[in-house]
This record gives sequence, C-alpha cells and structure tokens, in this order.
Amino acid sequence: MPYTAPVEQIAFILNEVAGLPEVSRSDLFAEATPETVNAILTEAGRLATEIIAPVNRAGDLTPARLENGALRSSPGFADAFRALAEGGWIGLAASPEHGGMGLPQALNMAVMEMVASGCLALQLNPLLTQGQIEALEHHGSEALKALYLPKLNSGEWSGTMNLTEPGAGSDVGALTSRAERAEDGTYRISGQKIFITWGDSDVTANVCHLVLARLPDGGPGTRGISLFMVPKYIPDAEGKPGIANDLRVVSLEHKLGIHGSPTCVMSFEGAQGWLVGEEHKGMAAMFTMMNCARLGVGIQGVAQGEAALQQASAYAAERNQMGPIIRHPDVRRMLATSRAEVFAARALCLSCAVAIDMARATGSADWAARAAFLTPIAKAYGTETGTRVADTAVQVHGGMGYVEETGIAQYLRDVRITSIYEGTNGIQAMDLVGRKFGDGGAAATALLDEILDGAKLAQATLPELANQVWQAAETLREVTLDLIERDLPDRFAGAVPYLMAFARVLGAHYHLRAATRGGSVTLARIHITRVLPQFAADLAVAKAGVADLEALDDSLFLGQMAG
Repeated sequence: MPYTAPVEQIAFILNEVAGLPEVSRSDLFAEATPETVNAILTEAGRLATEIIAPVNRAGDLTPARLENGALRSSPGFADAFRALAEGGWIGLAASPEHGGMGLPQALNMAVMEMVASGCLALQLNPLLTQGQIEALEHHGSEALKALYLPKLNSGEWSGTMNLTEPGAGSDVGALTSRAERAEDGTYRISGQKIFITWGDSDVTANVCHLVLARLPDGGPGTRGISLFMVPKYIPDAEGKPGIANDLRVVSLEHKLGIHGSPTCVMSFEGAQGWLVGEEHKGMAAMFTMMNCARLGVGIQGVAQGEAALQQASAYAAERNQMGPIIRHPDVRRMLATSRAEVFAARALCLSCAVAIDMARATGSADWAARAAFLTPIAKAYGTETGTRVADTAVQVHGGMGYVEETGIAQYLRDVRITSIYEGTNGIQAMDLVGRKFGDGGAAATALLDEILDGAKLAQATLPELANQVWQAAETLREVTLDLIERDLPDRFAGAVPYLMAFARVLGAHYHLRAATRGGSVTLARIHITRVLPQFAADLAVAKAGVADLEALDDSLFLGQMAG
C-alpha cells in the first residue's frame, strides 16, 4: 500500500494537543494563521504522498554510489529533491532575513515527518541542511550568513555535520582533525571524518561541510575544538561555486538501511575553511545544530512508524486466514497499540517543537527549560517507537514480512539507525538524568504538575482513565525525586528505562487531553490500559541502581564462567 500523509491527524495534534495556537498568537509567529497552517500541511501532504514516497523503494534497491569519485544518487532522487527545494520547504522555519519563511518549528517538524515517511533516505538531506541553517543563524558571521544562508534555504546548496572520526564517536573530544591559521584569515583543515550523511551530492550545486577540528593552541577535550565551514566548492566573487576545495569522498558505507542516503568517509587535505563562532568554542555552535537534528530524528522515528503501520494495516485488511486477519484479536492488539504509540510519540515531538517556538517567541527561561528537557525524551521515544512499530509491522505480515518483495522490511532496516545517530538513545537518557536534572528537578516537576492538572480536569468526563494517568504521574514524581538524590552511576544504570517511563506517562497525558477535545476515547483507552502500565516495570529497573551491574565479571559477557 502506498503511503498517504495523515494530514488530519497531524493537524489535530498540532492544534488540540501540542499547543500550536498559542505559538500563532505570539508576535513572532503571527503569520502562522489557521489558514496558512492548513494550506501548508495539505500541500506538504500532497508532496510527500505523490512525489517523495514513489522514490522510496528505488532508493533501497538502487543505493547511492561512487563513480570515479563522483556521487550518483538513487533513481528519482534528484527530481524529488528539486520539488522539495522549489517548494520552499527547506527554509520553512528559517529567518526571513536570508530567504526563510520564518514559520514555527512545530509546523516544520510536521512537514518533515511527512517527507520522512515518504522517503527517509532523501529527507536526511534537508534535515542536516536545516540544522546547519540554525547553527549559522546563531553563530555565523554576517559574511557567512549572507553568503551561505540564502543558498541553503533555497536548496541550491546542502549542508552536512562532520563530527565523528574513527577514534572519536561519542567521545568527540578525542578527535584528531587539525586546523591551521592561514595568512588570508581563513584556515586549512586536515583530517578524516566518518559517517557523514549526504557528504556528497549530485542533487545540489554545492555541499557545505561544518567540520570540527582543533587549532594548534586548542586545549584537550571538547573545550579546545573549533568549528569551520568547509565547502566542496569555494564560492567565487559572485557567490557561485568556484574551484574545488581540497577534500574528497574516500568511500561510501554499506549499511543495513537508508541505502539511498550516501554515508561518506570524508578526507580533508588542507581544505580551506572559515571559522564559525569563536576559536576553541566550536562545540557550542555544533550543539545548536545537533539539538535541532535530535528532535528531527525523533520525528523520523514517528514517520517510519506511521508508514510501516499504514502498510501493515492494509495488509491485515486484505490477508485472509479464516477471515481477514485484521479481525483476529492478536493482530488487532498489535495494530492498536502501534497506533496508540505513534500518536503519543508524534504528540511528544510536536509538543517539544512548540516549546522551542514559545521559548523563541517569549524569551521565557521556563519554555527553554521545557524544550531542553523534552528534547532527549522526544528523540529517544520517537525512535524507539518507530523501531518497535516497524518490527511489529513485519510480524503482522507473517512470513511475507521476511520476504523483501513486500517492502515492509525496508522500514525496519531504515528506522533502526535513528536510535543510534545524533547521540544514541542511551546518551539521550544519560543527558536527561544528568544535565537535565541540574535544575534540581524543576523542569521535570513542571511537566508532572501539568500532567496532574490535566488528569484532574479530565476526571469529570473520563474518571477511570484520568485516575490512572494521575496515579502514574504521582509515582513518576516519587521516583524522579529519588533519582535526583543519587550519584551519577546509579542514575545512568537506569536512565533508559526512566526516560521510557517518562515518555509513556507523557503519552498517556497527550492521549487524555486529545480524548477530552474531540479525539478518540477508544485510542486513549488503548494507550492508558495497554501501553502506560509498562511504565511501572521501567521504573522498577530505573530504581535498581548500578551495584549488580558492576558486580558482574566482564568474562560473563564473553560466555565464560565467572565467580
């Protein structure tokens, strides 16, 4: 079954659950009127359904490749990307000062979900470009902004993020890439980077690399790293792609999924670069890009879950085994819980985007703290949900799910990377119970208070469901206060289950809110009675601490006997 963008479902969550109308009432986003929002969602849905989705299978079967050092994209990608760029979708949330539309990030995330459902491998290109746009808007010099932002916003040029090296993955501070100051005020960048998404492209005229490297006087660790703009082609006096820079694609990775997205090993060989931000403070600028990308990756998980669930539901309605299997209780359980989790994950991601918009529109520290707290939860829960739903979709197909011709396995292979890149979900969870607890639990408490207030309001109409959500929030509050008092190793040992518990309680809150505002009461009941109860098991693990894990001898992991 072809993917169909769920425009009405997304619009409902934006307006009734996530809080987009409050964003639209601000002076900064006053142009995001209901009419504008509806028009954008409708057109983006058409684009994703009719133009982006049809190239998805070709990207999987005919991966991007290198020919004599030149990148060749998958069939149909160039035309699909051109439609995306010419429609102005890449600069949707960017500043109008340099060609963006200045619309809310929440609306942009909704659009990017539909594009990612259509073809995740292709959507990775604008995702990284949008992150680079945000980094330049916050940290680039006026000259860099004037030169690069109009081209990035229009889709003429694309952007990448170069962090990872063979010996420096999550430990970015271990990187060895070098930068040397040149007499003309630019820099010369040397080193190798790996896992560079869309590190080369034949769908744009130039590829703009943001590269982390260390100057000779840069100190050890992340505090001594600087960030540089290193274009594939050095812009000439008219701002057009000029001579080739001293960089190249060494090879492309052969991956489990997202075959249409070229994942490059990049070599920088004294390439000319321009400083972004201040010397030795590159991580601050790069984190701006990474935080944008992390929410975008959470949306990718939702997107792949949605697309896989649509195909699984259509197959279940057609597949006849003692009647259509969609009538079998166990199949209905799988489909119903999948739909409930996709709804919850989408609401979580869009609520996070609304918090980002409100922080920008109001300058409120409370909104900023909310956005920061929700970001790791949205990234991790969105991607875990996408992976779980895609896996369930394969199960619904039975034996045919294991046969590549049905195409359902592609969603599972494609989505699997989302829980790894842009900071693994384990790192997201440690960030949640580490940095995000640095306020003594204020941001967590504010969210829990909101959940409790929502449950109280719903008790008049949906008392049974409201009481379950209220009790879950109270239990989560108790565990949160307990974890805050523990040392970091104890918190880290239970960080992932704690994050998942928080996400499930938030999901129940969003379902309950939706049910009181015209949404499906039945779907809310599915989530609150079948998904939410898992939070208790998660919290039990979260409280278990690190002692038993540290007591294990490493030899046990290798299958050897240990005392």
